[in-house]
Amino acid sequence: MSAPVDLQDWRRLALGVLRKSGLAGEDTPPDAVDELLSTETYDGVRVAPLYTAADPAPPAGQPGRAPFVRGASTAPRPWDVRQRHADPDAKATRAAVLDDLEHGATSLWLAGIAPADLAEALDGVHLNLAAVVLDNGADTLEAARAFLALPGEEKSGNLGADPLGWEARTGQRADAGLLATLVRSSPIPVATVDATVYHDAGAADAEELGYATATGVAYLRELVAAGLSAGMALGQLEFRFAASADQWATIAKLRAARRLWARVAQVIDVPHRGGMRQHAVTSDAMMTARDPWVNLLRTTVACFAAGVGGADAVTVQPFDARLGLPDGFARRIARNTQSLLIEESSVARVLDPAGGSWYAESLTDAIAHAAWEVFNEVERAGGMAAALRSGQVSDRIAATRQRRLDDIAHRRQPITGVSEFPDLSERRPVRAPAPVPPSGGLPRMWYSESFERLRDAADAAAQPPAVRLVALGPPAAHSARVAFATNLFAAGGVRLSAEPSAVACICGSDRSYAEEAAATAERLRAEGVTKVWLAGRPGDYAGVDAYLYTGCDALAVLQQTHADLKVVAP
Repeated sequence: MSAPVDLQDWRRLALGVLRKSGLAGEDTPPDAVDELLSTETYDGVRVAPLYTAADPAPPAGQPGRAPFVRGASTAPRPWDVRQRHADPDAKATRAAVLDDLEHGATSLWLAGIAPADLAEALDGVHLNLAAVVLDNGADTLEAARAFLALPGEEKSGNLGADPLGWEARTGQRADAGLLATLVRSSPIPVATVDATVYHDAGAADAEELGYATATGVAYLRELVAAGLSAGMALGQLEFRFAASADQWATIAKLRAARRLWARVAQVIDVPHRGGMRQHAVTSDAMMTARDPWVNLLRTTVACFAAGVGGADAVTVQPFDARLGLPDGFARRIARNTQSLLIEESSVARVLDPAGGSWYAESLTDAIAHAAWEVFNEVERAGGMAAALRSGQVSDRIAATRQRRLDDIAHRRQPITGVSEFPDLSERRPVRAPAPVPPSGGLPRMWYSESFERLRDAADAAAQPPAVRLVALGPPAAHSARVAFATNLFAAGGVRLSAEPSAVACICGSDRSYAEEAAATAERLRAEGVTKVWLAGRPGDYAGVDAYLYTGCDALAVLQQTHADLKVVAP
């Protein structure tokens, strides 16, 4: 039987590994391990390498009870499988809707379907069985009236009014009386707080939650002013959050969101009504147009995290969403991803599976506190509308977005299939164009877009761009750095080749560099090469212009290479 191992034993063992990797010195004490291995989120939340019972976190409570961290339900139940439809062709939408409902979807999210086309798009749908959530932006009032006028009295879902979210997306002033107008005649909830607009602009998790909370409070004020009680007003809202492939962050974000909203309900003296209705949708920003099949992995992880995090409804974006309108196969895979997790993996058979994890509880608490600070910042500015119009929201998100872009450029946040391990011979599916999303407000970002623009330019070039490979020594001495350089250049659509080129890359061992790098660079210059890269850490090698190494600005390397090879963007 082995001897028990305590935290200090773990630190000593970890320190040994850090010393071998050069990240710690011989005089580094074991207590420094936690700091050396800690990371920080874009919210400034410190993530430790190891969590124990000594890490503080407030009690999460019981499922179905305030503060609802562990969910609003007292018993396990499958989440609502909600499929999104945005095809402006009402006939095509109707066929897709009926197919989805027949094969596993339990509710519908109609994004941008013209109010006049709702009757055709929903023809044959039993509205008393399948909930419908509208998403019509400036046409919300007209769409709501068209939907409520459809045959059948027992409808469910949400009319999707989100004037502040629309203002955030488009810059168009919110209709201050929209919710009050809708609630007077609607038997179903009227408002959706869509926080994905902030996520899509590059916001951190706590910023997304803080702005969602501030928006929800603004809507509560309007509904109470329209004559609803505080409890009734709470029942009019549904919240939409992005679920990313960062599994633990998504789980903690959804749990923290419920805690924040429970605090709001407590302040307005209806704590028992503070259970937040959550709709999680797999992140748009993380989806790639290149190697789109990898999106299947991203959305599966995100869907799992949304289910574990306690979302009431989940939408999985089809893997081809960046390419245009998804086809039937892509929608089927999106549905079946949820069915597999619910039915075969039994994720929905356990209440709050992450509950009790020291990491999950600590991260939930930290995100909740960071988000509450964002919410208070907005309230001090005069509320969400004032914060949007003053530029406070856009300025804060812009700073986060820039940090995120810097991490992506340096591949500290790698994107598989794009910035890492790209496939230059890929054959992507072709899809019908999707409607152009609304714009004019907060910018919309895709994490992969900077690298994908370079790939597009390379594909459009008259001759595929290539860098001349110069390998020094036997394969054992240069193969690792050749693989590294090949992968990096491919992220910009650039191949390594033995053919002549204006740009060359030297790959070898440190020893071969010391002996041959300067002479090799001189020879390349004589052969007409104008730019010489060397795969390795920066050194003092005559004739070498720049270096490729882990942690370098890969995006800048590729942009410079495109310029040197005279690749013109389409």
